[in-house]
Amino acid sequence: MSTTPIGFRHDNNNGRDLFQGFDYIELYVGNARQAAHFYRTAFGFKPIAYAGLETGMRDRASIVVQQNDVTLMLTSPLTPDSPVAEHVKLHGDDVKDIAFSVQDAAVAFEFAVERGARPILPPTVIEDPHSSIKKATIGAFGDTVHSFIERNGEGGNSFPMFQPIENAAPSVQTGLTSIDHVALSVAPSQLNELVDFYNNVLNFHHSFTEDIVTDYSSMNSKVVENGSGRIKFPIVEPGPGQRRSQIEEYLTFHHGPGAQHIALTSDDMISTVRALRANGNEFLPTPKTYYDTLPERVGEIEESINDLQELSILVDRDEWGYLMQIFTKPLLNRPTVFLEIIQRKRAKGFGSGNIKALFQAMEREQAARGNL
Repeated sequence: MSTTPIGFRHDNNNGRDLFQGFDYIELYVGNARQAAHFYRTAFGFKPIAYAGLETGMRDRASIVVQQNDVTLMLTSPLTPDSPVAEHVKLHGDDVKDIAFSVQDAAVAFEFAVERGARPILPPTVIEDPHSSIKKATIGAFGDTVHSFIERNGEGGNSFPMFQPIENAAPSVQTGLTSIDHVALSVAPSQLNELVDFYNNVLNFHHSFTEDIVTDYSSMNSKVVENGSGRIKFPIVEPGPGQRRSQIEEYLTFHHGPGAQHIALTSDDMISTVRALRANGNEFLPTPKTYYDTLPERVGEIEESINDLQELSILVDRDEWGYLMQIFTKPLLNRPTVFLEIIQRKRAKGFGSGNIKALFQAMEREQAARGNL
């Protein structure tokens, strides 16, 4: 097993097509084994690979879990002075690395660094007797990084220096199919700075703007995405308000900017949410009055309004189609990271018509925690 730095190769690619999609998301967690059990039993992920003392890693252990095109790497510290331990101490269980699939890791890395990205890991070959990848990493925002993963035509299960998990405990898939987007929370006045980072350094573009005001709080939001639209980041900052918004609550308990939630897609929203609820997952409640005017607001949809109301699923329509979405309560004791489940019926937006309802639901949860 080895890791070997490699040289740059200049390319005049304008960056628009450097990033093919999300490769995996790495979370730093207190206990990778327990976290893998949680994601397996609560969400239906299958543990597929392991790295730790048995594979030569001395300061951390990682378990990779997967469901369809969603891959999570769960990494925990083995020593108290590990960088992983320091991260978890400050932020709690948290998204550390949002990794992108690329055709050429060296070209992507050089492109970003030339435009001002902070280099973390230069393009490096990671290999064992069975597989190899090329990986490079840049700093993104706060303590979050982006890795560029070049897999050389190998399958998504290829994690060199990991050992396959044989005879894993059974997992029942819940219908989660891919990563739709990752929402980022930043401090006041940092929104445009981060938008500029993605636009200027990674050649993303600004696609949506949404500002929300409730009786108690407000937020400003912009969405950036890559050329293909496969990688999308809604970025939110708190706005002025009478009380503390859920964005401010996140920033307080996370101790700085970070990935607030991960949105996962489903091809059958009703079945997926039923399965997730049966597994014990808790979702933000939606007032029954929300559904009274739903047909007038979103028009004809294929799903039963009764089913949507029973499961507290939100619906929104844009000029392209409609979408359904629902948000879990925070996955941790800290009110930080949570998941969104989304099904798009041709819609390209992010449920702007639901954001105010979501904010109000979150404010009720904040009030119960004494943080409003």
